[in-house]
Amino acid sequence: MAIITIAGGMYAGVEALADRLSERLAYRRYSREELLKDAAKRYGASQSQVESALQNRPGFLEGRGLKKLHYVYCAQATMAQAAKDDNVVYNGQAGHLLLRGIPHHLRVRAAATIESRVTAAMERCNLTWEKAVEYIKEADNARNKWIRWVHGVEADDIRTYDLLINLERIPIETAATIVAETAERDFRTTPESQQILDDLVLASEIRARIGLLRTIADDKIGIDADHAVITISANVRSLADVQKDKELAQQIPGVKRVATKIETS
Repeated sequence: MAIITIAGGMYAGVEALADRLSERLAYRRYSREELLKDAAKRYGASQSQVESALQNRPGFLEGRGLKKLHYVYCAQATMAQAAKDDNVVYNGQAGHLLLRGIPHHLRVRAAATIESRVTAAMERCNLTWEKAVEYIKEADNARNKWIRWVHGVEADDIRTYDLLINLERIPIETAATIVAETAERDFRTTPESQQILDDLVLASEIRARIGLLRTIADDKIGIDADHAVITISANVRSLADVQKDKELAQQIPGVKRVATKIETS
């Protein structure tokens, strides 16, 4: 039992690999489109709001982009909940980063040359070569900026993946075999790793609900969970909000206790 996320550039073969892997392992196939729909429904947002937050970094007029960041938190909480029971294959933007720190989470990057991706875009979207190149490059650029904004890393940072597969050279069937065998051998769920995921579910749910309550600089508030004990950390300027955050956290099912930590620096 494992969680598998597959990331990669547009038209790199990610969807085909996710489909085959889901069939082979009899895992739930969870797509970016389902994540957007579920997050919007769960937190009372429009799907376009969540999609924009997961696709583009804030524009000049959006300042620090807290509103968008709130929807990113909603997506993370939805993703964590979807992965809670394991046996899931997800493909979509930054799934490998939304579930950071889960030991039984296998993070796969599927790669392909720009030429093959452009050819696929031409066929699927009826574009000329020049238009397809422009389309792919713009999409890659937007994704890279978004990942830097939210997660502070580069999209192709190898340290954020466990397995890199070149789908230009490796057939989908072989790639699915490699990923499946790796997951079954090295990424099995343990009681310890399940607890880490359960804590992420709680922490991300609290973070999402705090963000939707009001417009405050809640990106400066830390939410940590350890065996269902929640610690809310903030600086003295956010002191007035900490009690409200604590009350909200205590209402989340599964939370055992809530502590606060005020940072003076």
